[in-house]
Amino acid sequence: MRLLLDRYSHEEKQTIGKLYLLDINENVIDSWDSLELPWLENKRRISCIPEGSYKAKKHISPRFGQSLWLQDVPNRSEILIHRGNFYTDILGCILIGKDLADINNDGVMDVTQSVKAINELMSYLTDLDAIMIEIK
Repeated sequence: MRLLLDRYSHEEKQTIGKLYLLDINENVIDSWDSLELPWLENKRRISCIPEGSYKAKKHISPRFGQSLWLQDVPNRSEILIHRGNFYTDILGCILIGKDLADINNDGVMDVTQSVKAINELMSYLTDLDAIMIEIK
């Protein structure tokens, strides 16, 4: 299995994409909507991370609970895929959810049911210590 994050909308306040869990034959097992900060030259705490392939480890964050910790991100550390709904919940990490909606009526899309999405993702990764994620 591997993860593919396909970023398809680059906006002023955020980047929207789709996270796919793929089997060995590249068939989609499941997918979730994703939310990141905009691309601002990989600057810490205000930018999404660069495109590329990264190893991710299962992690229990004191703040976010179950998450995936991306390893060896250039010039960055502690990049997680974690729960959260709004671009204001992000300091360079990746949020996933079940759908997109403007939950707080601020005119900006949010991810919904983020805890459910993280729990689903983690349920697939029970036997894995690490997984590869490609971000494009």
